[in-house]
Amino acid sequence: MMAGFMSYFGGRRDPKTSSRDAIVTLRQQLQMIEKKEEYLHKKVDEEMKKAKANAVSNKAAATAALRRKKVTEQELERLQNTRFQLEMQVNTLESASFNAENMAAMKKAAGALKDIHGKLSIDKVDQTMADIQEQMQLANEVGETISSSTFVGVELDEDELKQELADLEQEELNDRLMADQVPIHHPAGASRVEDRQPAAVEDDEEAQLKELQAALAM
Repeated sequence: MMAGFMSYFGGRRDPKTSSRDAIVTLRQQLQMIEKKEEYLHKKVDEEMKKAKANAVSNKAAATAALRRKKVTEQELERLQNTRFQLEMQVNTLESASFNAENMAAMKKAAGALKDIHGKLSIDKVDQTMADIQEQMQLANEVGETISSSTFVGVELDEDELKQELADLEQEELNDRLMADQVPIHHPAGASRVEDRQPAAVEDDEEAQLKELQAALAM
């Protein structure tokens, strides 16, 4: 029985092609049904007009028109049920075809991942990461050893370095004090007062210098 069924449809076919052909056939049939429905709707309207036109003058003709209208409406209802069934089949086929394509894509992706990983395993990954960390640690130790041995064999006078640093510090303090001093405009009579207090100004500058040195030493 199955062999006869398959031979009726031409034997085994590609599922994707078979599904596409079935969807096309169903949609064509739906178009034919829609045209038939339009015709039946027009026929119902025409029979209704005849019934109204003969409702007073010719009751027999009016009754016959109503019978034809009722039969046409029943046929129209059966046709609409058929259209609904065909639409359900189209939706089911499209959904099944979409799912099949998704599964094929996922299967292809799984095969690609398998090819990429090859013989790779978690143990091999862990070992590789351990080797990388070991080599990075070795590189850091080598760099530290090289940098620490840069001045090996070079004689340096520590006292001379300290004195040079102190001179640089004093020079920097002097530059900052000069930058902080802002010229102030005094009235004509104020110059005599300043001339009478030069020692106080020097003491104040010395106090500022000591304060700045103490701040830098912290």
